[in-house]
Amino acid sequence: MNKRKVIIDCDPGIDDTLAIMVALSSNELDVKALTIVSGNVHVNKGFKNALQALKIMGRLDIPIYIGDGKPLERELVVAEDTHGVDGIGENFLKDIKDGIVKKGAVNYIIDILNKEKDVSIIALGPLTNLAEVLKKSPNTFNKIVEIVSMGGTFKSHGNCSPVAEFNYWVDPHSVKYIMKNSQVPFHMVGLDVTRECVLTPNYIELLNQLNDEKADFIVKITRFYVDFHWKQEKILGCVINDPLAVLYFINRSLCKGFSAYMDVVTEGIAIGQTVIDSENFYKFKANCNVLTSVDSNMFMKEFLTRILPHKKNEINIILNNKKYSG
Repeated sequence: MNKRKVIIDCDPGIDDTLAIMVALSSNELDVKALTIVSGNVHVNKGFKNALQALKIMGRLDIPIYIGDGKPLERELVVAEDTHGVDGIGENFLKDIKDGIVKKGAVNYIIDILNKEKDVSIIALGPLTNLAEVLKKSPNTFNKIVEIVSMGGTFKSHGNCSPVAEFNYWVDPHSVKYIMKNSQVPFHMVGLDVTRECVLTPNYIELLNQLNDEKADFIVKITRFYVDFHWKQEKILGCVINDPLAVLYFINRSLCKGFSAYMDVVTEGIAIGQTVIDSENFYKFKANCNVLTSVDSNMFMKEFLTRILPHKKNEINIILNNKKYSG
């Protein structure tokens, strides 16, 4: 199997952690590095959470590169109300002392793009690091095969304002700069599809019953997230946004969408809102593949069985029983 080379740019984060676990469970991917951006938490916490994900997956050989820690122009606003003060559900896990952690995410991305061919980016947080790469070395940036970005929204309401998704709200100037200046194919995995990916109480109880270290870790870090979703949106369970970006990167049949021109609002009451010209009013060239629908059952099967392949039979018993799944 020819593995696809990928850098995962992320802001761990509960669902980022889950997404990293999926990526490292997937034989289709050659994860070159994790690059850390501020978003859900500051980079100084984010890299520690990335190490937790690498440790649980037995992959502390994968290097982590830390970004500068602030958006292009806005003041940083983190989401510790959503992910906990520590970023992974207020479990306050013991720091991992092993691993390869370095500063210089932007320089690393530039270096690897110049050294290796056919590298893609899965972006799970604000696009600050990527915008900095584009500003510093546009020719190098355009060597990226494609970018799959978890962020934005088309018709679904926002999750940090009435109209804005959090990642793009944190640093809308980065999104705008990339959409205006990049030549790289760009996929927007927004709230329209990620909101359909819910780790429900039935799935959580299934994980509880599996008697497995990774399953227990998922339950532990999502408990805070579940409580937040109930308080915020009266959802039983939690929306796990970022794993969909990874699984869509691997399997395009998971989602459907359309190509259109996309821009983002950078000031005022609608800051962070993605404006999708679905009717081609502007007559501008399409710069984004906007996802609009997802096979949520296929997503959950892929999510659970990839991370826990040795528990596939038990998982499938529930997934194939409509009475208990979902």
